Amino acid sequence: MAEASQPRRGRVVPQVEDALRAMFGEGRWRPGERLPSEVALAAELRVGRSSVREAVRLLAHDGLLDVRHGSGTYAAEEPRDAREARDVRQLLRRARLLEVYEVRRALEVEAARLAARRVRPEDLTRLTGDLKRRQKAAGAGPAAFVDADLAFHRTVVELSGNAVLLGLFTAALPVLREELVEMVVHETGLPDLTCAHTALLDALADGDPDAAIAATVKNLESVITLIAEEEQ
Repeated sequence: MAEASQPRRGRVVPQVEDALRAMFGEGRWRPGERLPSEVALAAELRVGRSSVREAVRLLAHDGLLDVRHGSGTYAAEEPRDAREARDVRQLLRRARLLEVYEVRRALEVEAARLAARRVRPEDLTRLTGDLKRRQKAAGAGPAAFVDADLAFHRTVVELSGNAVLLGLFTAALPVLREELVEMVVHETGLPDLTCAHTALLDALADGDPDAAIAATVKNLESVITLIAEEEQ
């Protein structure tokens, strides 16, 4: 096997992830075999441990790795449905961010419409808690804020009652999280969308599908416009 090459300048985590996938493709680790430590992999790939850790997290989410706390990281057995889900996630990671966000808009608009028709009082209590955690996380750092924001949106999709919508949104989450954290860190022109989130919660509480759709579009459209301008 050829020596691992040093990742190029740019986003390091996707390059580390690709390098580890290539190692799997070469048959470097058999199912159930333990991988080298983060320190060893970081030294081999000539990157920081944090980049290896994040790439391992993404691969574990895709079902390629089995992270056993206190024991190590192992090559996982991958069932057919996990391979199919991984193919969707790989497609999303290779897509332009604008394309991913356009898909997100389509998913969440339909999810909001369905959720407005199906939401129950106990669901509204859960969503209210999600929104409060999002607001509280605003000063807790980019990663914490993005996680809280996506948790709110995932709950809305879950309340749609549509398992396919939820599966597609869940498949997109690792890509969205990575890109959104980077955006929050580096982009100074991001709009404050607190009001749009509150409007969505109010629309769901009122059982108003049209208002839920409008709030979802308002929430996502400004970010899509910003991404489109940057990609021009």
